[in-house]
Amino acid sequence: MKSKKQIVVVGDRVLIKPDESKERTSFGLYLPQGVETKEKVQGGYVIKVGPGYQLPDANSINDEPWEPSKAEAKFMPLQAEEGDYALFLRKAAIEIEFDKERYLIVSQPAILLLMKDNLLDHIAPDEDKD
Repeated sequence: MKSKKQIVVVGDRVLIKPDESKERTSFGLYLPQGVETKEKVQGGYVIKVGPGYQLPDANSINDEPWEPSKAEAKFMPLQAEEGDYALFLRKAAIEIEFDKERYLIVSQPAILLLMKDNLLDHIAPDEDKD
């Protein structure tokens, strides 16, 4: 039976399910042996993302700093999205176990690149759609 607990990712962090294959990702990206040992780069699938970077409240500039803010927090979203494949610096990852599954928590700045399934949609939009 699965736990009723859920993970909430905060701030600029990303929850990643590590890719255990060593040679080639499902996207066809080859990771040379030297990259894994020398550079400590790892790949994995983005499971959840945090809300992003909190933006300052422009209305609170004239307010007294000790007064509670009345405005709801606004966030600049992250580039990473659920389902992306991420390459990241392993030394920046924090390993956790949840419901007997291993995950990594990685800060957005530690992610080197993201691979998206719909990559070609962004590069060459389908011109037949009218």
